[in-house]
Amino acid sequence: MNDTVLLRSEAELVINEARRQKSERTKKLGRPIRLAGMALDIHIEGNEAWIAENTHVAKKIDLESGNTLQIYKGHTAPVTCLAFFKGSTTSGPVLLTGSWDKTIKVWNTDTKGLISSTVAHDDFVKCLFVFPTARLLVSSSSDKLVRFWDLTDVWEGRLKTAGSISAHSRPVECLTGVAHSETSVTLMTADTMGVIKIWKLDKESGTNPRWRGDVQDTLNHHRTRITEIRYGDGQIWTASSDETVQIIPYPSDPTTKPIPPLNHSLPVRAVLPLSLTPLAEPYVVSAYGDVIRLYDVSTLSEPEMLGEIDAHWHDVMAVRLWIRSSKNKAGQTRIEPWIVSTSLDGTIRKWRFSELATSTPENPTRRTESVVISAVPEPADNASTDELTEEEERELAELMGED
Repeated sequence: MNDTVLLRSEAELVINEARRQKSERTKKLGRPIRLAGMALDIHIEGNEAWIAENTHVAKKIDLESGNTLQIYKGHTAPVTCLAFFKGSTTSGPVLLTGSWDKTIKVWNTDTKGLISSTVAHDDFVKCLFVFPTARLLVSSSSDKLVRFWDLTDVWEGRLKTAGSISAHSRPVECLTGVAHSETSVTLMTADTMGVIKIWKLDKESGTNPRWRGDVQDTLNHHRTRITEIRYGDGQIWTASSDETVQIIPYPSDPTTKPIPPLNHSLPVRAVLPLSLTPLAEPYVVSAYGDVIRLYDVSTLSEPEMLGEIDAHWHDVMAVRLWIRSSKNKAGQTRIEPWIVSTSLDGTIRKWRFSELATSTPENPTRRTESVVISAVPEPADNASTDELTEEEERELAELMGED
Protein backbone atom coordinates (compact mmCIF):
# COMPACT_ATOMS: atom_id res chain seq x y z
CA MET A 1 0.00 0.00 0.00
CA ASN A 2 1.50 3.35 -1.03
CA ASP A 3 1.62 6.41 1.23
CA THR A 4 -1.19 8.18 -0.64
CA VAL A 5 -3.62 5.30 -0.13
CA LEU A 6 -2.57 4.96 3.51
CA LEU A 7 -3.10 8.66 4.22
CA ARG A 8 -6.45 8.56 2.48
CA SER A 9 -7.53 5.55 4.51
CA GLU A 10 -6.51 7.28 7.74
CA ALA A 11 -8.38 10.44 6.73
CA GLU A 12 -11.49 8.45 5.92
CA LEU A 13 -11.31 6.74 9.32
CA VAL A 14 -11.14 10.15 11.02
CA ILE A 15 -14.12 11.42 9.00
CA ASN A 16 -16.16 8.28 9.67
CA GLU A 17 -15.47 8.47 13.41
CA ALA A 18 -16.44 12.16 13.50
CA ARG A 19 -19.67 11.34 11.71
CA ARG A 20 -20.40 8.47 14.08
CA GLN A 21 -20.01 10.74 17.07
CA LYS A 22 -22.09 13.47 15.48
CA SER A 23 -24.83 10.99 14.56
CA GLU A 24 -25.26 10.26 18.27
CA ARG A 25 -25.44 13.95 19.18
CA THR A 26 -27.95 14.79 16.45
CA LYS A 27 -30.09 11.63 16.45
CA LYS A 28 -33.15 13.49 17.76
CA LEU A 29 -32.48 16.84 16.14
CA GLY A 30 -35.07 18.05 13.64
CA ARG A 31 -37.69 15.36 14.42
CA PRO A 32 -35.97 12.93 12.04
CA ILE A 33 -37.73 10.50 9.73
CA ARG A 34 -35.26 7.66 9.18
CA LEU A 35 -35.20 6.15 5.70
CA ALA A 36 -34.08 2.81 4.34
CA GLY A 37 -31.75 4.70 2.04
CA MET A 38 -30.88 8.31 1.15
CA ALA A 39 -33.28 10.86 -0.36
CA LEU A 40 -31.57 12.44 -3.37
CA ASP A 41 -34.55 14.61 -4.31
CA ILE A 42 -37.77 15.63 -2.56
CA HIS A 43 -41.09 17.24 -3.43
CA ILE A 44 -43.55 18.44 -0.78
CA GLU A 45 -47.28 18.28 -1.45
CA GLY A 46 -49.59 19.06 1.46
CA ASN A 47 -48.39 17.08 4.49
CA GLU A 48 -46.66 14.49 2.33
CA ALA A 49 -43.14 14.20 0.94
CA TRP A 50 -42.29 12.42 -2.29
CA ILE A 51 -38.65 11.33 -2.42
CA ALA A 52 -36.23 9.89 -4.96
CA GLU A 53 -34.10 7.36 -3.10
CA ASN A 54 -30.74 5.72 -3.77
CA THR A 55 -32.34 2.31 -3.07
CA HIS A 56 -33.79 2.35 -6.63
CA VAL A 57 -37.27 3.46 -5.51
CA ALA A 58 -39.44 6.54 -5.13
CA LYS A 59 -41.60 6.91 -2.03
CA LYS A 60 -44.52 8.89 -0.68
CA ILE A 61 -44.08 9.64 3.03
CA ASP A 62 -46.38 11.17 5.65
CA LEU A 63 -44.41 14.06 7.16
CA GLU A 64 -46.42 13.95 10.39
CA SER A 65 -46.03 10.26 11.25
CA GLY A 66 -43.01 9.39 9.13
CA ASN A 67 -44.90 6.42 7.70
CA THR A 68 -44.26 5.33 4.13
CA LEU A 69 -47.54 5.54 2.23
CA GLN A 70 -46.46 4.35 -1.22
CA ILE A 71 -43.38 2.78 -2.82
CA TYR A 72 -42.66 2.90 -6.55
CA LYS A 73 -40.39 0.04 -7.62
CA GLY A 74 -38.93 -0.53 -11.06
CA HIS A 75 -35.65 1.32 -11.47
CA THR A 76 -32.42 -0.67 -11.40
CA ALA A 77 -30.17 2.09 -10.02
CA PRO A 78 -30.47 5.10 -7.67
CA VAL A 79 -33.43 7.37 -8.42
CA THR A 80 -32.01 10.89 -8.69
CA CYS A 81 -34.96 13.15 -9.51
CA LEU A 82 -38.73 13.36 -9.69
CA ALA A 83 -41.46 15.64 -11.00
CA PHE A 84 -45.23 15.66 -11.45
CA PHE A 85 -47.66 16.36 -14.28
CA LYS A 86 -51.40 16.82 -13.88
CA GLY A 87 -52.65 15.78 -17.29
CA SER A 88 -56.06 14.38 -16.40
CA THR A 89 -59.03 16.11 -14.80
CA THR A 90 -60.36 12.87 -13.35
CA SER A 91 -57.19 11.34 -11.87
CA GLY A 92 -54.27 12.38 -9.72
CA PRO A 93 -51.01 13.60 -11.27
CA VAL A 94 -48.55 11.24 -12.88
CA LEU A 95 -45.19 10.83 -11.14
CA LEU A 96 -42.09 11.13 -13.33
CA THR A 97 -38.79 9.68 -12.07
CA GLY A 98 -35.26 9.77 -13.47
CA SER A 99 -32.44 7.43 -12.54
CA TRP A 100 -28.85 6.37 -12.93
CA ASP A 101 -30.27 3.52 -15.01
CA LYS A 102 -30.71 6.18 -17.78
CA THR A 103 -34.51 5.85 -17.89
CA ILE A 104 -37.48 8.07 -17.19
CA LYS A 105 -40.43 6.21 -15.73
CA VAL A 106 -44.03 7.41 -15.54
CA TRP A 107 -46.26 6.23 -12.69
CA ASN A 108 -49.97 6.34 -11.88
CA THR A 109 -50.14 7.93 -8.42
CA ASP A 110 -53.62 6.50 -7.80
CA THR A 111 -52.64 2.86 -8.35
CA LYS A 112 -48.80 3.02 -8.10
CA GLY A 113 -48.78 1.27 -11.48
CA LEU A 114 -46.03 1.85 -14.02
CA ILE A 115 -47.43 3.64 -17.07
CA SER A 116 -44.28 3.72 -19.19
CA SER A 117 -40.50 3.39 -19.10
CA THR A 118 -38.26 5.17 -21.60
CA VAL A 119 -34.51 4.96 -22.11
CA ALA A 120 -33.99 8.70 -22.15
CA HIS A 121 -30.22 9.31 -22.13
CA ASP A 122 -26.87 7.63 -22.69
CA ASP A 123 -25.79 8.36 -19.10
CA PHE A 124 -27.30 9.16 -15.69
CA VAL A 125 -30.53 11.19 -15.71
CA LYS A 126 -29.81 14.12 -13.38
CA CYS A 127 -32.82 16.45 -13.46
CA LEU A 128 -36.45 16.63 -14.59
CA PHE A 129 -38.44 19.85 -15.06
CA VAL A 130 -42.07 20.16 -16.18
CA PHE A 131 -43.77 23.08 -17.92
CA PRO A 132 -47.41 22.10 -17.21
CA THR A 133 -49.14 24.58 -19.50
CA ALA A 134 -46.92 23.57 -22.42
CA ARG A 135 -47.25 19.83 -21.60
CA LEU A 136 -43.47 19.69 -21.84
CA LEU A 137 -41.01 17.61 -19.82
CA VAL A 138 -37.32 18.54 -19.95
CA SER A 139 -34.61 16.11 -18.83
CA SER A 140 -30.87 16.60 -18.38
CA SER A 141 -28.05 14.13 -17.99
CA SER A 142 -24.38 13.37 -17.50
CA ASP A 143 -24.30 12.82 -21.27
CA LYS A 144 -24.37 16.68 -21.56
CA LEU A 145 -27.66 16.62 -23.46
CA VAL A 146 -30.99 18.23 -22.62
CA ARG A 147 -34.00 16.42 -24.08
CA PHE A 148 -37.63 17.43 -24.57
CA TRP A 149 -40.62 15.13 -24.08
CA ASP A 150 -44.26 15.65 -25.11
CA LEU A 151 -46.59 14.88 -22.19
CA THR A 152 -49.83 15.13 -24.17
CA ASP A 153 -50.40 11.36 -24.31
CA VAL A 154 -48.47 10.39 -21.18
CA TRP A 155 -51.54 8.79 -19.56
CA GLU A 156 -51.80 6.47 -22.58
CA GLY A 157 -48.24 5.27 -22.02
CA ARG A 158 -46.60 7.41 -24.69
CA LEU A 159 -43.73 9.67 -23.60
CA LYS A 160 -42.87 11.07 -27.02
CA THR A 161 -39.49 12.60 -27.80
CA ALA A 162 -39.84 16.21 -28.90
CA GLY A 163 -36.32 17.45 -29.55
CA SER A 164 -33.02 18.09 -27.78
CA ILE A 165 -30.24 20.65 -27.31
CA SER A 166 -26.52 20.01 -26.91
CA ALA A 167 -24.59 23.21 -26.25
CA HIS A 168 -23.01 22.24 -22.91
CA SER A 169 -19.53 20.73 -22.67
CA ARG A 170 -20.08 19.18 -19.23
CA PRO A 171 -22.92 17.27 -17.48
CA VAL A 172 -26.12 19.27 -17.10
CA GLU A 173 -27.45 18.80 -13.57
CA CYS A 174 -29.93 21.65 -12.98
CA LEU A 175 -32.95 23.00 -14.84
CA THR A 176 -35.50 25.75 -14.31
CA GLY A 177 -37.64 28.02 -16.42
CA VAL A 178 -40.94 29.76 -17.04
CA ALA A 179 -43.71 29.20 -19.59
CA HIS A 180 -45.04 32.15 -21.58
CA SER A 181 -47.73 30.21 -23.43
CA GLU A 182 -48.56 26.67 -24.54
CA THR A 183 -46.00 27.02 -27.35
CA SER A 184 -43.27 29.23 -25.89
CA VAL A 185 -41.07 28.85 -22.79
CA THR A 186 -37.79 30.13 -21.37
CA LEU A 187 -35.48 27.34 -20.17
CA MET A 188 -32.36 27.72 -18.04
CA THR A 189 -29.76 24.94 -17.97
CA ALA A 190 -26.76 24.72 -15.63
CA ASP A 191 -23.74 22.42 -15.78
CA THR A 192 -20.82 21.19 -13.69
CA MET A 193 -18.46 23.85 -15.07
CA GLY A 194 -20.63 26.61 -13.60
CA VAL A 195 -22.11 27.64 -16.96
CA ILE A 196 -25.75 28.72 -17.29
CA LYS A 197 -27.40 28.84 -20.70
CA ILE A 198 -30.72 30.55 -21.27
CA TRP A 199 -32.90 29.27 -24.09
CA LYS A 200 -36.01 30.38 -25.89
CA LEU A 201 -38.01 27.27 -26.76
CA ASP A 202 -40.77 27.37 -29.36
CA LYS A 203 -43.09 24.55 -30.30
CA GLU A 204 -43.32 23.82 -34.00
CA SER A 205 -46.63 23.09 -35.71
CA GLY A 206 -47.61 19.82 -37.35
CA THR A 207 -48.80 16.32 -36.49
CA ASN A 208 -45.79 15.46 -34.30
CA PRO A 209 -44.51 18.90 -33.26
CA ARG A 210 -41.04 19.29 -31.83
CA TRP A 211 -39.53 22.03 -29.70
CA ARG A 212 -36.83 24.24 -31.19
CA GLY A 213 -34.30 25.84 -28.86
CA ASP A 214 -32.29 29.01 -29.46
CA VAL A 215 -29.63 30.22 -27.00
CA GLN A 216 -30.41 33.72 -25.76
CA ASP A 217 -27.62 34.13 -23.23
CA THR A 218 -24.68 32.39 -21.52
CA LEU A 219 -23.82 33.29 -17.92
CA ASN A 220 -20.52 32.51 -16.19
CA HIS A 221 -21.05 33.65 -12.62
CA HIS A 222 -19.63 30.50 -10.95
CA ARG A 223 -16.18 28.92 -10.98
CA THR A 224 -17.43 25.34 -10.82
CA ARG A 225 -20.45 23.04 -10.50
CA ILE A 226 -23.90 24.56 -10.08
CA THR A 227 -25.85 22.36 -7.69
CA GLU A 228 -29.26 24.08 -7.82
CA ILE A 229 -30.95 26.78 -9.88
CA ARG A 230 -34.26 28.59 -9.36
CA TYR A 231 -35.91 31.43 -11.24
CA GLY A 232 -38.69 33.89 -10.45
CA ASP A 233 -39.51 37.57 -10.02
CA GLY A 234 -36.79 38.49 -12.49
CA GLN A 235 -34.00 36.79 -10.54
CA ILE A 236 -31.92 33.64 -11.03
CA TRP A 237 -30.82 32.02 -7.75
CA THR A 238 -27.97 29.50 -7.93
CA ALA A 239 -26.06 27.36 -5.44
CA SER A 240 -22.58 26.16 -6.33
CA SER A 241 -19.62 24.10 -5.22
CA ASP A 242 -17.60 27.34 -5.40
CA GLU A 243 -19.07 28.07 -1.92
CA THR A 244 -21.48 30.80 -3.04
CA VAL A 245 -25.12 31.50 -3.69
CA GLN A 246 -25.51 33.97 -6.55
CA ILE A 247 -28.53 36.19 -7.21
CA ILE A 248 -28.55 37.24 -10.86
CA PRO A 249 -31.14 39.72 -12.18
CA TYR A 250 -32.54 38.47 -15.48
CA PRO A 251 -33.17 40.04 -17.89
CA SER A 252 -30.05 41.91 -16.85
CA ASP A 253 -29.91 45.67 -16.34
CA PRO A 254 -26.44 47.08 -17.14
CA THR A 255 -27.22 50.24 -15.16
CA THR A 256 -27.51 48.40 -11.83
CA LYS A 257 -24.68 47.09 -9.66
CA PRO A 258 -24.21 43.31 -9.38
CA ILE A 259 -25.76 41.76 -6.28
CA PRO A 260 -23.02 40.44 -3.96
CA PRO A 261 -22.96 36.65 -3.50
CA LEU A 262 -23.87 34.88 -0.29
CA ASN A 263 -20.54 33.39 0.76
CA HIS A 264 -20.17 30.12 2.65
CA SER A 265 -17.19 28.24 4.02
CA LEU A 266 -17.92 25.06 2.04
CA PRO A 267 -19.61 24.06 -1.23
CA VAL A 268 -23.31 24.97 -1.26
CA ARG A 269 -25.63 22.10 -2.17
CA ALA A 270 -29.08 23.72 -2.00
CA VAL A 271 -30.80 27.10 -2.09
CA LEU A 272 -34.44 27.94 -1.34
CA PRO A 273 -35.55 31.56 -1.93
CA LEU A 274 -38.75 31.76 0.12
CA SER A 275 -39.84 34.75 -1.97
CA LEU A 276 -40.50 32.26 -4.81
CA THR A 277 -42.66 29.99 -2.63
CA PRO A 278 -46.23 30.40 -1.34
CA LEU A 279 -44.72 31.97 1.78
CA ALA A 280 -43.56 34.91 -0.39
CA GLU A 281 -41.23 36.36 2.25
CA PRO A 282 -37.76 37.94 1.72
CA TYR A 283 -35.74 35.08 3.19
CA VAL A 284 -33.46 32.48 1.64
CA VAL A 285 -32.42 29.11 3.04
CA SER A 286 -29.11 27.58 1.97
CA ALA A 287 -27.38 24.29 2.79
CA TYR A 288 -23.64 23.66 2.81
CA GLY A 289 -21.99 20.54 4.18
CA ASP A 290 -24.15 19.42 7.12
CA VAL A 291 -25.40 22.95 7.83
CA ILE A 292 -28.63 24.83 7.08
CA ARG A 293 -28.50 28.63 7.08
CA LEU A 294 -31.20 31.33 6.94
CA TYR A 295 -30.71 34.83 5.49
CA ASP A 296 -32.87 37.93 5.49
CA VAL A 297 -32.56 39.36 1.97
CA SER A 298 -34.98 42.27 2.31
CA THR A 299 -32.05 44.33 1.02
CA LEU A 300 -30.22 42.18 -1.50
CA SER A 301 -27.10 44.32 -1.35
CA GLU A 302 -26.88 43.83 2.43
CA PRO A 303 -28.07 40.30 3.30
CA GLU A 304 -28.26 39.41 7.00
CA MET A 305 -27.64 35.92 8.32
CA LEU A 306 -30.37 35.21 10.87
CA GLY A 307 -29.72 31.65 11.95
CA GLU A 308 -27.71 28.50 11.32
CA ILE A 309 -28.16 24.89 12.38
CA ASP A 310 -25.56 22.13 12.07
CA ALA A 311 -28.50 19.99 11.10
CA HIS A 312 -27.28 16.59 9.91
CA TRP A 313 -24.26 14.36 10.37
CA HIS A 314 -23.72 14.07 6.61
CA ASP A 315 -24.20 16.32 3.58
CA VAL A 316 -27.57 18.03 3.17
CA MET A 317 -29.00 17.24 -0.28
CA ALA A 318 -32.11 19.44 -0.45
CA VAL A 319 -34.18 21.98 1.47
CA ARG A 320 -37.88 22.55 0.81
CA LEU A 321 -40.74 24.58 2.26
CA TRP A 322 -43.51 22.69 4.06
CA ILE A 323 -46.70 24.63 4.77
CA ARG A 324 -47.82 22.40 7.63
CA SER A 325 -51.56 22.14 8.15
CA SER A 326 -52.76 20.75 11.50
CA LYS A 327 -55.83 20.88 13.73
CA ASN A 328 -55.93 21.69 17.43
CA LYS A 329 -58.24 20.05 19.98
CA ALA A 330 -61.00 22.51 19.11
CA GLY A 331 -60.85 21.45 15.48
CA GLN A 332 -59.33 24.71 14.30
CA THR A 333 -56.84 24.52 11.44
CA ARG A 334 -53.37 25.89 12.01
CA ILE A 335 -51.04 26.78 9.14
CA GLU A 336 -47.32 27.03 9.92
CA PRO A 337 -44.19 27.27 7.73
CA TRP A 338 -41.53 24.61 8.23
CA ILE A 339 -38.30 23.82 6.40
CA VAL A 340 -37.70 20.18 5.42
CA SER A 341 -34.17 18.92 4.74
CA THR A 342 -32.82 15.67 3.32
CA SER A 343 -29.31 14.34 3.76
CA LEU A 344 -26.91 11.54 2.96
CA ASP A 345 -27.28 10.60 6.64
CA GLY A 346 -30.48 8.80 5.59
CA THR A 347 -32.96 11.14 7.26
CA ILE A 348 -35.59 13.71 6.47
CA ARG A 349 -35.60 16.43 9.15
CA LYS A 350 -38.20 19.09 9.90
CA TRP A 351 -37.58 22.58 11.27
CA ARG A 352 -40.03 25.23 12.31
CA PHE A 353 -39.20 28.42 10.47
CA SER A 354 -39.13 30.20 13.84
CA GLU A 355 -36.54 27.68 15.12
CA LEU A 356 -34.24 28.26 12.18
CA ALA A 357 -34.57 32.03 12.47
CA THR A 358 -33.37 32.02 16.09
CA SER A 359 -30.73 29.29 15.92
CA THR A 360 -27.00 29.74 16.30
CA PRO A 361 -24.17 27.32 15.50
CA GLU A 362 -24.12 26.32 19.17
CA ASN A 363 -27.89 25.99 19.58
CA PRO A 364 -29.57 23.51 19.38
CA THR A 365 -26.45 21.42 18.70
CA ARG A 366 -22.76 22.02 19.22
CA ARG A 367 -20.97 23.14 16.07
CA THR A 368 -18.71 20.55 14.48
CA GLU A 369 -16.54 20.66 11.42
CA SER A 370 -18.76 20.16 8.39
CA VAL A 371 -17.57 17.63 5.85
CA VAL A 372 -18.49 17.60 2.18
CA ILE A 373 -18.39 14.57 -0.07
CA SER A 374 -19.95 15.25 -3.46
CA ALA A 375 -23.25 13.46 -3.85
CA VAL A 376 -23.18 13.58 -7.64
CA PRO A 377 -20.10 12.24 -9.45
CA GLU A 378 -18.61 14.12 -12.35
CA PRO A 379 -17.72 11.77 -15.24
CA ALA A 380 -14.27 12.17 -16.72
CA ASP A 381 -14.29 13.73 -20.18
CA ASN A 382 -12.78 10.60 -21.71
CA ALA A 383 -14.93 8.13 -19.77
CA SER A 384 -17.08 5.65 -21.62
CA THR A 385 -20.81 6.25 -21.19
CA ASP A 386 -21.23 2.51 -20.57
CA GLU A 387 -18.74 2.31 -17.69
CA LEU A 388 -18.44 4.06 -14.36
CA THR A 389 -15.35 6.10 -13.66
CA GLU A 390 -13.41 5.36 -10.47
CA GLU A 391 -15.02 8.41 -8.86
CA GLU A 392 -18.49 7.25 -9.89
CA GLU A 393 -17.84 3.77 -8.52
CA ARG A 394 -16.85 5.27 -5.15
CA GLU A 395 -19.94 7.46 -5.17
CA LEU A 396 -22.23 4.59 -6.10
CA ALA A 397 -20.74 2.53 -3.27
CA GLU A 398 -21.52 5.35 -0.82
CA LEU A 399 -25.04 5.82 -2.14
CA MET A 400 -25.65 2.09 -1.92
CA GLY A 401 -24.33 2.03 1.65
CA GLU A 402 -21.43 -0.35 1.04
CA ASP A 403 -18.53 -0.56 3.49
